[in-house]
Amino acid sequence: MNEPIPVTLPVDQGVAKLMPDIDRKRAWLLTVDGAPQSYVDLDEPAYLEFEYARRLGHVLDTVAEAGRPLDVLHLGGGALTLPRYLAATRPGSRQDVVESDRALLELVVEHLPLPDGAGIALHAADARAWLETAPADSADVLVADVFGGSRVPAHLTSLTYAREAARVLRAEGVYLANLPDAAPFAFLRSQLATFAAVFEELVLIAEPGVLRGRRFGNAVLVAAHRPLDTAALARRTAADAFPARVEHGPALRDFIGDAAPVRDEDAVPSPEPPDGAFGIG
Repeated sequence: MNEPIPVTLPVDQGVAKLMPDIDRKRAWLLTVDGAPQSYVDLDEPAYLEFEYARRLGHVLDTVAEAGRPLDVLHLGGGALTLPRYLAATRPGSRQDVVESDRALLELVVEHLPLPDGAGIALHAADARAWLETAPADSADVLVADVFGGSRVPAHLTSLTYAREAARVLRAEGVYLANLPDAAPFAFLRSQLATFAAVFEELVLIAEPGVLRGRRFGNAVLVAAHRPLDTAALARRTAADAFPARVEHGPALRDFIGDAAPVRDEDAVPSPEPPDGAFGIG
């Protein structure tokens, strides 16, 4: 059997590269312009390599009873890591994936094909434009993992965007986002303030070293109109190779401080990661 070889192709937003993992037979790392975007093991789709992806996975595991199918909207596609994860852990789920880079989607589907009957529909479109036309009360979970290069686009950070997310989610629905930042956390605090203005419950998951301002890294924002199982999340994240803290309630309000919700006209992208960080946490 031939050894897998790297694939390098220009896509709409840069140069994508698929690199095989020498330690896992059918596992691949996707980078765009050198920045790691996704990791997929085709033989074991429930395996999540990146720390932030594992934290998103922990939330997806706890939003409903184990194995229950969900209707999920993913903003940002990459190599379709989390859609594959949900198809494996919650079979029968209906998933829509919105990715603005059509050439990237085509590359991924060609070289890392989805399993038959996965229930994953792919859409080449701008994430916010798609969200604004999506039916109300149509999703149990909305996952936002959108990066233009290594930064979250500004138009996916505002109060108007957060309200659209809330409109599309059902009453018991949960919003998840991957947000990179570093001290003094102007971007992260503004995102928490923005979603606190729309959702009743907020949770933040991040490594202690990131929260203490020691390094740039990813945080997972979780928002809902119902209480979230923070105890289960804390147990799961504490068991990871790089344990994370689960912040909520008064501690999170203290962290937000005097940060204000973001208006469309004031929205800015997430900060540029420092050299070597790549924003994967």
